[in-house]
Amino acid sequence: MENKLQIRSNSFSFETREDGENPVIEGYFSVFNTTYDMGFQMSESVAPGAFTKSLSNDVRALINHDTTLVLGRTSAHTLELREDSHGLWGKITINPKDSDAMNLYERVKRGDVSQCSFGFNIVSEETELHEDGSVHWTITEADLHEVSVCTFPAYEDTAVSARTHDLEEIKKRAAEKWRSDMLKKLKGAI
Repeated sequence: MENKLQIRSNSFSFETREDGENPVIEGYFSVFNTTYDMGFQMSESVAPGAFTKSLSNDVRALINHDTTLVLGRTSAHTLELREDSHGLWGKITINPKDSDAMNLYERVKRGDVSQCSFGFNIVSEETELHEDGSVHWTITEADLHEVSVCTFPAYEDTAVSARTHDLEEIKKRAAEKWRSDMLKKLKGAI
């Protein structure tokens, strides 16, 4: 499998609160066993434990996937990430002296910004090709790079284009297997 950075989004609510001296944004960046419809008869889900190995990565929290707008970072202890039975939970401690971060905090607080996304590489996955031609991927291990609080998550643009190529390859292999099986049957009947 190619090692392409994947972006996925969610529509889950974040909570804002004051945590001692600093404001906090927290919520789930990914929910396990939730089917994300990617269109074009493609869907995927994230299996529990998919992020376990990458939780030790130096992950950044960004605004709209913009690497110049860093909200927090695990190595700086301003981003906390953990998996639980529900999904990948995160807590971003907002720097009150950072106007971009405080502006986002206020937008999340009002409910104007309420979506998230995460960037990762797929390490392993399971593929189900259904008789109706649809395909479902279950990501069993992901190499997490970043989580983002987003106005418009990038899911539709990036995930579909990346997965469309995967679907074409799966259908091509299925057709080749069918041809091979038919040739074997024909040779056996002759």
